[in-house]
Amino acid sequence: MKLSILMPVFNEAPTLAVAVGRVLAVDFPCEMELVVVDDGSTDGTAEVLAGLAAPRIRVVTHPRNRGKGAAIRTASEQASGDFMIICDADLEYAPEEIPLLLAPMLRGDAQVVYGTRAFGSHTAFSFWYVMGNKGVTLAANLLFNAYISDLETCFKLMPLALYRELDIRSAGFGMEAEVTGKLLGRGIRPFEVPVSYAARSRAEGKKLTWRDGIEALWILTRTRAQAAARR
Repeated sequence: MKLSILMPVFNEAPTLAVAVGRVLAVDFPCEMELVVVDDGSTDGTAEVLAGLAAPRIRVVTHPRNRGKGAAIRTASEQASGDFMIICDADLEYAPEEIPLLLAPMLRGDAQVVYGTRAFGSHTAFSFWYVMGNKGVTLAANLLFNAYISDLETCFKLMPLALYRELDIRSAGFGMEAEVTGKLLGRGIRPFEVPVSYAARSRAEGKKLTWRDGIEALWILTRTRAQAAARR
């Protein structure tokens, strides 16, 4: 088994080297590659990546910023693993916990594994951010008659072939809703594993906004209608 870790990067120069170093330092129970997509960064990210050459790292560059979904699509096309997981470079998630998500997969207990965040006073960006995430997750549960805890989690582990089959077209943060909606529409219920989380503030580079929440609701509704039409 080979795991492809897909890392979309946009203006993450302050944290990138640490994030990559932490990924490479993890004792994975399988072969691993790290596919980094520099999504049109303008802050020195390219220079940081140039100094991080290693056998397990593959770097791809977008000439201009196209969004997280587009960066993950490029990374998935370049990846060569059997399974993939998304890991941002902002240090909000702990790469050291990825083996926790691999465990149920390796046991044969799950096809898809989500790392579920338990928001607390020291891990939440803001009240509205948490409520927005819970609202979007609730909408997915209602639309697809499911029960998941954290739709917007970055840690989504699944077979690489499955991710490619989903054919995710959302270029921005809406890809999180599209991935979950298409999985639930296929009757695939993610296995959830608790993970830690340390949210950034706007000043530290937080990019998600309320507009992304509205887009997620629209994507979920559209995906549900498409799933119903296919039946």
